[in-house]
Amino acid sequence: MTTLDDHATASSKDGLAHFDATIAAGEKIEPRDAMPEGYRKTLIRQIAQHAHSEIIGMQPEGNWLTRAPSLERKSILLAKVQDEDGHGLYLYAAAETLGMSRDEMLDLLHAGKQKYSSIFNYPTLTWADCGTIGWLVDGAAIVNQVSLCRTSYGPYARAMIRICKEESFHQRQGYSILLALVNGTPEQKAMAQESVNRWWWPSLMMFGPSDSESAHGEQNMAWGIKVASNDDLRQKFVDMTVPQADVLGLTLPDPDLKWNAERGHYDFGEIDWTEFKRILSGDGPCNAERIANRKGAHDEGLWVREAATAYAAKQSARLEASA
Repeated sequence: MTTLDDHATASSKDGLAHFDATIAAGEKIEPRDAMPEGYRKTLIRQIAQHAHSEIIGMQPEGNWLTRAPSLERKSILLAKVQDEDGHGLYLYAAAETLGMSRDEMLDLLHAGKQKYSSIFNYPTLTWADCGTIGWLVDGAAIVNQVSLCRTSYGPYARAMIRICKEESFHQRQGYSILLALVNGTPEQKAMAQESVNRWWWPSLMMFGPSDSESAHGEQNMAWGIKVASNDDLRQKFVDMTVPQADVLGLTLPDPDLKWNAERGHYDFGEIDWTEFKRILSGDGPCNAERIANRKGAHDEGLWVREAATAYAAKQSARLEASA
């Protein structure tokens, strides 16, 4: 396992100059390049939160694996949940190149010292929620993650390329579910609309606080960790989603939502940031349940990890003996 001592740090003027020149040229910082400690810590925080979100994000839709309305829907949903697990693994591996082990990150998550996206603390009450999550939640994630393909840290950017390709299928899967529901019975269309009503505002919160309230936004932009601001990404998502809602025949629950010809964008209402902060602090509908399930799965899998470690050690000993 790589330790912090193995990493080049920006402890000299030459190291800082190389880092600044690399960022200015729009090139990638790699694991052994010199980097400011603040850059490294910020990346660990962001990538770990992203990885945790993928793993915790398996739970809301996993809740419907045994209740999907057809074998085809079940198999598609199962593939999606498996994809999310893979995304978490890519991201944990990217964070490990910065000197923090996966075990450390999971321990911090379980202790409440690292975060995951607040969106996953809402319950999936109906089958329509699986469609809405795919359409809105994964749609918002794609807008954010496509920009991260250009982030300045190489391992993170490369992980995002494959993740974005898979997320695009997840969004189509969700849209397909909603399209079937809105073209079904009046009760099914009402279910789809009720689901969108619940998930619209939390989806807008996924981009994080407004730029004026963001504690790290300006520095992250300067370092190239982010290449677009929270508010710009949120606006892009709204502009993309409104026409899709029109095609579906669904109403987005915002009376202030309207086209602004002068700006060339949709105007939308004020987000309830009080709710965002409350859920992020641990007071959401499913916060305790999500972490309890995650810790339970981690504890129950201990014997598997121990067996794999023992097997790897045994194989290594055999290779050494035969050398």
